Amino acid sequence: MLNVTENRFANYPQQPHGGKLVDKVLTGVEREEELERARLLPSIMVDLEAVITLEMIATGVLSPNEGFMNEVDYKSVLTEGRLANGTVWPVPLSFAPIGNRNKEIIGTLSVGDEVALSDEQNEPVAILKIEDIFDYDKEYRASHLFGTTDRNHPGVDAIYRRMGDVALGGPIRLLRRVDWGPFEKLRLEPKDTWHEFYEVKKFRSAAGFITGANPLHRGHEYIHKNALEEIDGLLLQPLVEMAKREYTRHEFRMLSYRSVLDTYYPKGRSILAPLRVTYIFAGPRETVLHALIMKNYGCTHALIGRDHAGIGDYYDKYASHSIFDQFKPEELGIDIRLFHEVFYCTRCDSPATEQSCPHDNQYRINISGTGIREMLRHGIMPPKEIVRPESARIAIQGVQPKGLDEFGSAISPVGKIVKSMFPFYLERTRLGGRKRVTPLTVDDLTNDDLEMVNLDVRANADRIYREVFEEYTSVGDTNRGMQPEWVMDARESLQTQQQMVIQDLEEKVKQAPATASDEFMYQDKEEALRELEVAKKILGDIPKVLRAADFDYRTWNVLPYKRYRGSDEPNEEKQAVVLSGSEEQEAPE
Repeated sequence: MLNVTENRFANYPQQPHGGKLVDKVLTGVEREEELERARLLPSIMVDLEAVITLEMIATGVLSPNEGFMNEVDYKSVLTEGRLANGTVWPVPLSFAPIGNRNKEIIGTLSVGDEVALSDEQNEPVAILKIEDIFDYDKEYRASHLFGTTDRNHPGVDAIYRRMGDVALGGPIRLLRRVDWGPFEKLRLEPKDTWHEFYEVKKFRSAAGFITGANPLHRGHEYIHKNALEEIDGLLLQPLVEMAKREYTRHEFRMLSYRSVLDTYYPKGRSILAPLRVTYIFAGPRETVLHALIMKNYGCTHALIGRDHAGIGDYYDKYASHSIFDQFKPEELGIDIRLFHEVFYCTRCDSPATEQSCPHDNQYRINISGTGIREMLRHGIMPPKEIVRPESARIAIQGVQPKGLDEFGSAISPVGKIVKSMFPFYLERTRLGGRKRVTPLTVDDLTNDDLEMVNLDVRANADRIYREVFEEYTSVGDTNRGMQPEWVMDARESLQTQQQMVIQDLEEKVKQAPATASDEFMYQDKEEALRELEVAKKILGDIPKVLRAADFDYRTWNVLPYKRYRGSDEPNEEKQAVVLSGSEEQEAPE
């Protein structure tokens, strides 16, 4: 692949962050020798999230960092958003192992020592050369990185649950790569994308787009295609690790991306590669981190949506945009393209933003990633104006938890889904219709409203593409109430009538002579058999009748719904047991 050297990058339109693309992956004889030596070193056990972080460092994703930060860099990043040498870096890379066994090992270590970092099977993954050992203050990190110490913030909660009291800093060398399973065939590292962009495809510009737990929707597509109007190539990187079970599973998200790219994106200009990364949950700061990751993959432009790396209501609506005001363009070294919230305007009949569309809510269908997931969970494929059916049909198979509980409820209240996606419905009787005498409230809305508003949008929002959409929904809707009952009735009638035809022809075959006495008036057995064969094939051509019972095999849950809708944390009585059972685990961030 690409021979990564400083001189080589001089010929490219982009440079790695900090001027060099880190490569700490050992290979060949050196790897075998170091692997054997690592087995003789003191060992600290690391979990999967730590292994992922090690691989990101070693392959240059987090360049110019060569390992875990020392105290000076760590505090400089927290307070200034920069390394001690002034290089922009928004999120500290710290390593503070938890667990009694790891704590004992750390107590024996000194600056200058080497330690093996081993996985849960006690196999060495990397070697850490210790350059610093310092106290790890959880509250200090939380307040400076996230702007809050509220444990309800997922990033803050992760610090207190997963990080220890002593941090180790120093460079690492990677001994062993992790197989990415179904994503291995799509896996691309920075050295691969630089080669693909600038040596194979001869691009002069490339835009990066990192996305999280949602399937590809039309808001994403709007951003991508705007960029492709002026930028040579597009690197799409769905995150494929550490997603909560309530999200769309990453295998299905990748497949939904592939299906849409194959059908709607220009060939040869869009590259899909999973990004195996640990979630920082850092809000605006994580947006800057993602931009620098795109830069290290060779991208000249970073595409940033309105709620990129957003965390609930902890940050302003456009905090992921305004944070870039803190840095000069030349020190970021990547062109930041900021996009406002995308919705579908049925009056314009196209995706749009407030920057480009003059119409109000009565014509809008909002594109909410959370709302899309919840609609899929209700067994409803969203309108094609916000999610391509190629994406939704696959994504609906990978939404966790599946289906509804015994009360017809999912993770999010149905009223919240309707309001987030279809704001017109509370004020108006239908899309673009008359105003209600009394507006509906979120608490008034039921599953019936969710079905009704979807049916309204499906019937009235589109101008083209209706027939393609109906073909997908006819086999994709787990909620069969979304399909007209008369369609299934008609299919049943077709099948019943064709079976009648077959029965009569079978009788005819029995009575047909081997040779017809008059070929102009009578049929022989051969011709009667041919008619019967055709009739049976026609029966096979009639679409299958799909009732609710036919979809039972698609839905299941591994946990009670109360567990999904409540806290992810065990109760206090069980907490001690859980911690003691996983005390050998830890994870850097």
